Amino acid sequence: MPIAVDIDVMLARRKMSVGELADRVGITPANLAVLKNGRAKAVRFATLAALCDVLECQPGDLLRWEAEDAAGE
Repeated sequence: MPIAVDIDVMLARRKMSVGELADRVGITPANLAVLKNGRAKAVRFATLAALCDVLECQPGDLLRWEAEDAAGE
């Protein structure tokens, strides 16, 4: 997938657990795991905003675009 999710990086920087982040954002740990492992098909802007608020970051700190490898297509 060309969109990489860096929630783990921000969690480490903030010394925060997945469970704590899920509680503070208001989503289940299972849904947060789906998002952070890159298996989500979509993310609501409200959820993205809540993640940024709790982690004190910008959306670009959590999501980045990576070109797909032409050999892997």
